[in-house]
Order: sequence, then structure tokens, then C-alpha cells
Amino acid sequence: MQCIAVHHIAFEDLGSFAAPLRARGYQVEYRHAGIAPLALEEWLRADLLVVLGGPIGAGDVDAYPWLREELAGLRARLERKLPTLGICLGAQLIATALGGSVERRAGNKEIGWGELALHATPGALEALRGVPVLHWHGDNIVLPSHIDSLASTPGTPCQAFGVGSHTLGLQFHTEFAGGQLEAWLSGHAVELAHAGVDLHRLRADTARYAVGLERAGMALLERWLDGVRSA
Repeated sequence: MQCIAVHHIAFEDLGSFAAPLRARGYQVEYRHAGIAPLALEEWLRADLLVVLGGPIGAGDVDAYPWLREELAGLRARLERKLPTLGICLGAQLIATALGGSVERRAGNKEIGWGELALHATPGALEALRGVPVLHWHGDNIVLPSHIDSLASTPGTPCQAFGVGSHTLGLQFHTEFAGGQLEAWLSGHAVELAHAGVDLHRLRADTARYAVGLERAGMALLERWLDGVRSA
């Protein structure tokens, strides 16, 4: 089976999700959305498509015109109800492709560790109940009226959403592997400085919570993939 992981910055990769995907028989191929964009048939042919995070926004199409092509590919895939997972920017792009939007988060950016408030029938997200996850965003997803939020945090009404069994969007970084933290800190140094993030606290919280998130995140992925398979 083929899994295409669309990425926007190299160190925001599949992280802890890579091993369980390969264990299930997926051959993973990374493609940068702006450098090696997918042809339409590739958007539709992949058995699983994962759209990863990045420091740009879903609405930055004037600055990054290739986002239009990425959104068009996502729309075509979603219309056919093909298995699609979005993380952070990826979730925002999926929401936009479904007819929703993205708006600037009120107050400061949400960067750091914190638990989710799970809503009714959270599905695969039940694996994250009581588990601190890594948040790293400044924009909020505004869902179309026919899609419900599955989880929230203060200031972020939509932390996750699903469409049937084939599509899942996660605003937070469930795929984060703790050993990659320093790549994230140096890669996002300017953003972190502007946001006034305490790097010592972020390192300490990562040392405390990352292993638990990796375990719970892989359980979430397995549950979601089981639902995709049984659909």
C-alpha cells in the first residue's frame, strides 16, 4: 500500500507515526507540496494521504501560490472519500477544502503541552483522554456547519474533526517524537522568540510528556486506521 506524506518543512515529518504505518505495510513517500507537487492522479491513487504541518497558513495562497494546487488536490480526494489525515496545517487545509476557513487565534499563539477537552463520541481520539499533547499554532479552524469539532482547548474551539471514517483532521501534533524537539526549536526559532515561549519550560515539558504522547498517538493512529479498513 502507498502512503504519501505531503510536507511543508522537512523536520515536521511523520514522527512517531512512521513505524506503525510501515508495520501495516504502507510504503511511505514524502513529497514537498511546493517543490514536488502531486499530480491529480497521485492525489487520487494513494491508499493513504497524510498532509503534515508547517509555519505557513492555509490562507497564504497569494504568498505561496502552490497552496491552491494542494487545496484542489485535497478537494478531489475528499470528494471521493479517500483516506486522508491532516495534522496542524494539514488539518487547516482539509477544513478549507471542505468549505470551512481559518482565522487568526485570539490572544497569543498556542505553543506548548496541554490536555484536550474531548467532545461527545470522540472516536479514535479517545486514546488521548488525559494525555497532554503538543500544541503549536496561531490560527484556528472554523468548520463548515455540517461538521462537528471532536476536541477543544481554551481559545481553540476546534482541535480535531472527522468526516465519516475516511478523514481526520488534528490541529495539534499527535505525531510528535520527543527526540526531534531541538530541530523544532531551531527551525521555529524566530516564531518562538516573537511568541515569547519559554524554551526551558518547553524542553522540561517535552521530557515529561513526549513518551506518553508517542504511545497514545500511535494508539490513535491504529484505531483510526482500523476504522478506515472496516469502512
